[in-house]
Amino acid sequence: MTRTLRRIREAALEALAHDMINTAKAAAYSSMLMLFPALLVITTLVAQVEQGGRMLGGLRYIFDQFLPADTIYLLQSAVFAHHLHSAQVVLSATSLSLFAALGVMLSLMEGFRRAYRLPADQWGFWARRARALLLVPIVLVPLSVASLLIVFGHQIELWMVEATGHDLRHIVLFFWRMGRWAIAMASSVTVLTALYHFGTRRTEGWVGVLPGAIAATFIWFPATLAFGWYVTLDQNYSRFYGPFAAGIATLVWLYISSFTVLMGAELNGVLYRERQQLRAPVEPASMLQAGRSNPVRR
Repeated sequence: MTRTLRRIREAALEALAHDMINTAKAAAYSSMLMLFPALLVITTLVAQVEQGGRMLGGLRYIFDQFLPADTIYLLQSAVFAHHLHSAQVVLSATSLSLFAALGVMLSLMEGFRRAYRLPADQWGFWARRARALLLVPIVLVPLSVASLLIVFGHQIELWMVEATGHDLRHIVLFFWRMGRWAIAMASSVTVLTALYHFGTRRTEGWVGVLPGAIAATFIWFPATLAFGWYVTLDQNYSRFYGPFAAGIATLVWLYISSFTVLMGAELNGVLYRERQQLRAPVEPASMLQAGRSNPVRR
């Protein structure tokens, strides 16, 4: 436990040294630009499906678990209550979302580079942006699958409430909700593992980036829930920001999410350097032994 806390402390100090606060701000700003057009396109497409109404209800339920109440109201009034009716507008919103998503990935990749102390010219200008664009579907596909499972899981939960007997209802619902949270946690770990693996140019396998993905997930969930609880109880920020309070709360939530992702990368960087230091004394000895066994002939 002491060793783990020491590594987390070192990762936090490295995050401050690598200016992760401003990097997280840049990622949160791009995420804000991406969020509303992307949700507007998604809800428009989902509304065309036969079961679109139920799926939209499930999406609202997902956001209701994490976002503050004012942010839910903002999404309800700006996204869920409106749908795009022009193909040209849908295409424009999709292009804007992709452009903003590219900015999110570029900011995160810059944070990953600093976490591993890699040179700034590790990728070329276009190669870096091509890698960032490839990361967008790599991240969105697992999140979409997990979201669908949670959406339909909510419908299954409602069916269980009606079909389960009174004595077993609470037990069944408890285990079902635990399973849904496990799916959400597993999807978060999967997304972050892929993001860390493909978003950094260094020789490290999937297992090497798994600790950071797990740590970021376990930091993000309680931090998000605590922020939502704080915003719900304390309404002082509404007095300060007035009609912009919901947007500010959403931006802060995106900042918390970005910072936890970068903290996971910092932890991976700390563990990576530890492994490199452990290998360093072994490699010269093995090379020396190999040189003795294969002497150079003159």
